Amino acid sequence: MGKLFGTDGIRGVVNKHPMTSEMAMQIGQAVACVLRKKGHRQKIVIGKDTRLSGYMLESALASGISSMGADVILVGPMPTPGIAFITNNMDADCGIIISASHNPFDDNGIKIFSKQGFKLSDKQELEIEELVFSKTLQNLVSSPEEIGRAFRETDALGRYIVFLKHTFPKNLDLEGVKIVLDCANGATYKVAPTIFKEMRAEVISINAEPDGKNINLNCGSLHPEQLSEEVVKNKADIGLAFDGDGDRLISVDEKGNIISGDTVLAICAKNMKEEQTLRNNVVVSTVMSNLGLSVALKGMGIKHVQSKVGDRYVLEEMLKNGAVIGGEDSGHIIFSEYHTTGDGLITALQLLAIMQKRKKTLFELSKVMKSFPQTLINVDVKSKPDLKGIAEITRAIEEAEKELGTKGRVLVRYSGTQPMCRVMVEGPTIEKTRGLATKIAEVVKKKLN
Repeated sequence: MGKLFGTDGIRGVVNKHPMTSEMAMQIGQAVACVLRKKGHRQKIVIGKDTRLSGYMLESALASGISSMGADVILVGPMPTPGIAFITNNMDADCGIIISASHNPFDDNGIKIFSKQGFKLSDKQELEIEELVFSKTLQNLVSSPEEIGRAFRETDALGRYIVFLKHTFPKNLDLEGVKIVLDCANGATYKVAPTIFKEMRAEVISINAEPDGKNINLNCGSLHPEQLSEEVVKNKADIGLAFDGDGDRLISVDEKGNIISGDTVLAICAKNMKEEQTLRNNVVVSTVMSNLGLSVALKGMGIKHVQSKVGDRYVLEEMLKNGAVIGGEDSGHIIFSEYHTTGDGLITALQLLAIMQKRKKTLFELSKVMKSFPQTLINVDVKSKPDLKGIAEITRAIEEAEKELGTKGRVLVRYSGTQPMCRVMVEGPTIEKTRGLATKIAEVVKKKLN
């Protein structure tokens, strides 16, 4: 049996397994079957980002779900965290977002949320996989009189905006704040400009004209260089860059400096500790976080817990340690007091609230953490064998670690969502990290291609 689910849902190139309309229909059928309850008519929410293939996959999923006797609520383009919220808000049985997040437009994905707004458990994902590959779905379809319907919900974005506003302090607004938004031609292209304008900010939007193919194209949180230029040119107070599905935020200060997710995590943690809202005095990040974050948190007297890479693992550790904040350097940050998943818009609002409360610029706030020089090289690979079993790669890693000693670290891992191996080196200088990362990446490329 094949495997459908990766670390972040199902993902792949459109019109190639598993991102085909046929497979999407079967996934829809399997989801409806796994969640089916006797005497209860299901409601399943479907949203999408702005990819061209979203229309095709949306229709296929809706067809599969309705064939099993469940109703479908179509909400159109909406950020991934918006679907998690709407699923719970509308008392639906589950929510599905069609998105490949920060990947290029020719990729797409399917991510499923429980009725409480959390990602499905590994057990439920396995049940869906087993049903899809069992070839028995056709025997489980509903009778003609019991098939489901699809409804278009036009109020979902409005509900989400109201929810977001409630995460911002009631005694503050954004009047007089000039913001440049980079919407990555993705799912935030409507909601982000709307919410900040309604909160009285002066808003300049870039990359907010999706055409189905320009999502994440040299813009957004992966490519904030254009945003940096626009912030300086427009003398803005802050720049906010989202990714294609809106669950990440990378910010730019008033001087044009790019502020990482780790730095935002440190800023928010410091503020929460000072306001005595940092429950259990703990912050969770992944093993990919910069060493500078650990140093900064230690200096603040905050316990730092590290998880595996992936927001589901961050959330697992947060729940285990009773933490209210955790995240990734990519800008995917979870504020569990407000939401069940990472939300780039909530992160932006929390950051802006701190700037307003402290009457400090983002440049001033970002001094809370000093990043260690870091080099990350992504190597495309044809397969993903166990890295520990490849002597040449382990030797290259050991040699780099020996050279760094206690002044840095090496992390080599596969991407959970793309066919690539990530080589990350931190050290005393950028020249040192770049040199060592390049050496390891060359060995990885040679052995895995």
